[in-house]
Amino acid sequence: MISVHCNYEKHVLDTSTKAAHDGCVNAIMNTIRPTVGPAASRTGWTCLTAFAPAVWGTTYIVTTHLLPDGHPFFAAMMRSLPAGLIALLVARQLPRRDWWWKSLVLGTLNMGAFFPLLFIAAQHLPGGVAATLGAVQPIVVAFAVIAILNEKLSTWRVWWGLAGMSGVAMVVLGPDAGLDAIGIGAGLAGAASMGVGVVLTKKWGRPDGVSALGIAGWQLTAAGLVLVIPALYLDGIPSGIDGPAALGYAWVGLVGALLTYTIWFAGIQRLPVTATALLGQLSPLVAALLGSVIAGEALNTIQLAGFAIALTAMVAGQVTPPENTKAEVPS
Repeated sequence: MISVHCNYEKHVLDTSTKAAHDGCVNAIMNTIRPTVGPAASRTGWTCLTAFAPAVWGTTYIVTTHLLPDGHPFFAAMMRSLPAGLIALLVARQLPRRDWWWKSLVLGTLNMGAFFPLLFIAAQHLPGGVAATLGAVQPIVVAFAVIAILNEKLSTWRVWWGLAGMSGVAMVVLGPDAGLDAIGIGAGLAGAASMGVGVVLTKKWGRPDGVSALGIAGWQLTAAGLVLVIPALYLDGIPSGIDGPAALGYAWVGLVGALLTYTIWFAGIQRLPVTATALLGQLSPLVAALLGSVIAGEALNTIQLAGFAIALTAMVAGQVTPPENTKAEVPS
C-alpha cells in the first residue's frame, strides 16, 4: 500500500512538472512567434514566390531558340496539359462541387488564354514591346481588387507599378521598337487575363486539404483541355519537333508551368495580391538579361538605370504603407 501510494504521488508530481514545463515552453514560443514569425515568413515567401516570374523570363529565349515557329496554341497546350496531368497523378486530388467550374475559369484566365496571347504578342511585336505590355499587369491587379476583393485602391502600389513598368521599358525598349495592333491587343489582353485570374485565385483560395500542387494541376489541366481544339485545328502538330524542341517543351511545361505555378499559387495565398503581382516584372528583366548574355552585349547606362528602377519598385511595392500597416494582413 505504501509503495502504491508513493508511486501514485510520483506520477502526479511528474505529470504536474511536465505540464508546468510544457506551459512555460508554450508561453515562450507564443511570445517569440509574433515578434519574428510574420515578417520572416513574409520575406521568405516573397523571395520564393519571386522565383516563379524569374523562371517565366526564360520563356521568350526558349521559345525563340528551341520551339518550332508559328504554333502559339500548340506551344501553349504543350506547356499546360502534360504538366497538369502530371500534377493530378502526383497530388491524387480531383475538384469537388463548384471547384470544377472554378478550375475551368481560373485555368482559362491564368493559362488557357494567357499563354497563347503571350506567344501571339511575341510573334507580332519586338520582345521589348511585348515585355513592356506584360509589365502592366500589376496595374490591372491594383484596380481589379477593388471590384473583386472590395479592397481600397492602393495608390502606393499603383505608383510603384508604373515606376516598375517604366524601368522595364528602359531595359527592353530600343529605338527600332515597332508597333502592331494585333500584337498590342494580344499583349494587353494577356496582362488583363492573368491579372484578373490572379485576383480570383486570391478570392477563392483553395479547398481544405488541397495542396498548391493540386490546385495548379486542376488549372493547368483545364487550360490544356481548353487549348486542345485550337491547337490541333488552328496550328496543327509542328513537323520539326527535334531534340532541342522536346527539351524546350519539357522546360516550359515542367519547370515553367508545373513547378512555378505551384510556387506562385502558394505565394498568392500568403502575400498581398497586389504586392505579389509586382514580382511579375522580374520576368521581362530576366528575359532582357538572358538576351544580352546570349547576344554577348553589355547593358548600356539607360538599361542599367532601368534595372535599378524596376528592382527598386518591386522591393518598395512589397512594403505596406505606414497608414495601412494595421489594416493589411497577408493571408
